[in-house]
Amino acid sequence: MHIPDNYLSPQTCGVMAAAMVPVWAVSVHKVKKELPKDKIPAMGVAAAFSFLAMMFNIPMPGGTTGHAVGGTLIAVILGPYAACLSMSIALLLQALIFGDGGILSFGANCFNMAFVLPFVGYGLYRILLRKKTSGRRELISAGIGSYVGINAAAFCAAVEFGIQPMLFRDTSGNALYCPYGLNVSVPVMMLGHLTVFGLAEVIFTVAVLAFVRRTALETTAVSTDAATPLPLKIFLMLLIAATPLGLLAAGTAWGEWDKAEIAKTGIGYTPKGMAKGLTYRALMPDYSLKGLPAGFGYILSALIGTALLIIVFKLLWRNKGEDEELQ
Repeated sequence: MHIPDNYLSPQTCGVMAAAMVPVWAVSVHKVKKELPKDKIPAMGVAAAFSFLAMMFNIPMPGGTTGHAVGGTLIAVILGPYAACLSMSIALLLQALIFGDGGILSFGANCFNMAFVLPFVGYGLYRILLRKKTSGRRELISAGIGSYVGINAAAFCAAVEFGIQPMLFRDTSGNALYCPYGLNVSVPVMMLGHLTVFGLAEVIFTVAVLAFVRRTALETTAVSTDAATPLPLKIFLMLLIAATPLGLLAAGTAWGEWDKAEIAKTGIGYTPKGMAKGLTYRALMPDYSLKGLPAGFGYILSALIGTALLIIVFKLLWRNKGEDEELQ
């Protein structure tokens, strides 16, 4: 679901980024106002869970892959506004360091995965929960919410892909950017997410939420020194160690092919916007490092991503504390 650069027109990317600006502004205001200071580092831990979930690629028939996201999970534990910011920073890290998702399309990816997914998933979760907090009911509500949330996000991405050939063509009538219309993008995107990837999102959400609730980590996610509890550290390390399993899924997710791959898909041409668009060289493209075995590169990427996300939110926690002291 990570839209690469040059699949969407610059105009589309601009509109999507502009749509996210007020969402980010409101989310920052809400988190500052409503989230206790000692929960800010928990946003980094939650973002790390999402980051790791997105490294576990799952194969689909036909050679494509997909993954869970975890946006509804974060929203259930910390609220949808915190989820929006946690997911946005995780997506930014993925784009800048690992080349997973585009730089120009960052706003679109955030709209789908940091806005639509957690807010839709959390909204349905609250409706189904109906103020009843029994463990089984909450897990079922969160599971259903996560399934609908990820499919809502996938549908938005499919529409963004599908309108490109309708709006942007060259003088020969060929698409300038994504060459697949809605008749292709919607069924292909939704097939995977209504089945395998949606199920993966449910399993990930319910499993992690059950672990969190069982260990009461939602109320002790950070101590006064912002330290991550030992059970959560162990859980994160196990996920990091297991990330190479994501390499077992051969193929590339639909809509994430590079120029060489899309030229082989049978459309007969490479869209000019893709051929001449932005080229960004990430530090560790595709969670790898030149000269290192793929599995080791994957684990190193997971360690770096997790550490950076936790550090970023711990710094924000300290800054918030300093601001409150000044007031």
